[in-house]
Amino acid sequence: MSKSFNLIGLISIIFAMFVWGSSFIALKSAMADLGEFTVIFLRMLVASLCFIYFIKGFLKYKFTKSDIKYILLLAAFEPCLYFIFEAKALLYTSASQAGMITSLMPLITAMAAGYFLKEIISKQLIFGSLIAMIGVVWLSVQATTTASAPNPMLGNFLELCAMVCAAGYTIVARYLSEKFSALFITAIQAFIGAIFFLPFFIYEYATRDMTFSVEAVSWVVYLGVVVTLGGYGLYNFALTKIEASKAAMFVNLIPVFTLILAFLILGEQFTVQGLIASATIMSGVILSQIPVKKLKRRRKKT
Repeated sequence: MSKSFNLIGLISIIFAMFVWGSSFIALKSAMADLGEFTVIFLRMLVASLCFIYFIKGFLKYKFTKSDIKYILLLAAFEPCLYFIFEAKALLYTSASQAGMITSLMPLITAMAAGYFLKEIISKQLIFGSLIAMIGVVWLSVQATTTASAPNPMLGNFLELCAMVCAAGYTIVARYLSEKFSALFITAIQAFIGAIFFLPFFIYEYATRDMTFSVEAVSWVVYLGVVVTLGGYGLYNFALTKIEASKAAMFVNLIPVFTLILAFLILGEQFTVQGLIASATIMSGVILSQIPVKKLKRRRKKT
């Protein structure tokens, strides 16, 4: 099976998108009782604890100055800057609206991948992106402002900044995946993230009243284990099977998953138009991935 259509990579990245879609609901729920930076720090700490067992195996790698530079750049993009923007975004916008903004990432990533990684951007990928974007615009138009989204415009802008960081992360992770395992890349993010957000947590803990409720702590554990360990692990693994520009296209599935989960868990509005728009997004993603030329060749042979 070709690298452009790898079944294992395809399944991995779809599950990663579902997990990431649920992260908006988990963050929004945890921040009801805890500060945003407290949630992020505890999330990184929990994820780091999960990787302690693998540290011995990571020592086998030989790091060059260039490797260290790219690892630090990776962590700067995500989790550091990405989570700052996303946590702040969810203070002002709803989980479903934030999820919609994630669909802008593929366009940013595709342009960056074409420039930095010299990946070929096919007409099929562009056409699929346009169809997906139509679905995203449709979702955005039918979205409504609620009490949990006091300033959607500001929140959505901050989420857009997070997507720029995510695009940078994807490019750097794609580069590092040629030498390092998905497990190592995911672990180093967690370790650096925990160190980076520790001062934020200390300041927030000392200056802000928070309630460490069972529900909030449960969401934090979910974010640390399932979203960080599982989501990033699956995504980084998928990047070893799928090109960065094509992998980024699957981010368009996040609004779909977020919209459904926000409706089921947070009670956010879900309409028939939202369902149709979600189907449009999924159609664009599928269209961008199916190897049309190969299918045509098989039909000619039969």
